[in-house]
Amino acid sequence: MALFDGLDRSELICKALSVQKHSYAPYSQFHVAAAVLCDSGKIYTGVNMENASFPAGTCAERNAIAHAIAEGEKKIRAIAITGGKNGDNHTYCSPCGICRQVMREFGDPDQVLVIMAKNPEDYVERTLEELLPCSFGPEDLG
Repeated sequence: MALFDGLDRSELICKALSVQKHSYAPYSQFHVAAAVLCDSGKIYTGVNMENASFPAGTCAERNAIAHAIAEGEKKIRAIAITGGKNGDNHTYCSPCGICRQVMREFGDPDQVLVIMAKNPEDYVERTLEELLPCSFGPEDLG
């Protein structure tokens, strides 16, 4: 993935890990955090936020992207996601379909790297194109 050479994956993963403790997950106890790197080089974080009315909850990835957009960003380059039951990151936490579509809104599918991490040394990565093939994006609206 030559496009992503020079990307400090460890920094992005560590940023996500540093806020995971702020996740609000009283119902599932599945704590998720995300750190998104934008074209500006700035990193924004977010955590999942559950709600007693389950559909009203928000994923960490969308919170991180919303944080970036609120600060004036318009394009993302990479996102690191950490998560697990009781904050134990024993699995690679993959973004849900809605989060994948939100990522698509703010990045070209073959130019956004999605890093699913247990820790800075143990992670898997995919392009958004691999996670959301044949996607629908802003350019499809003409």
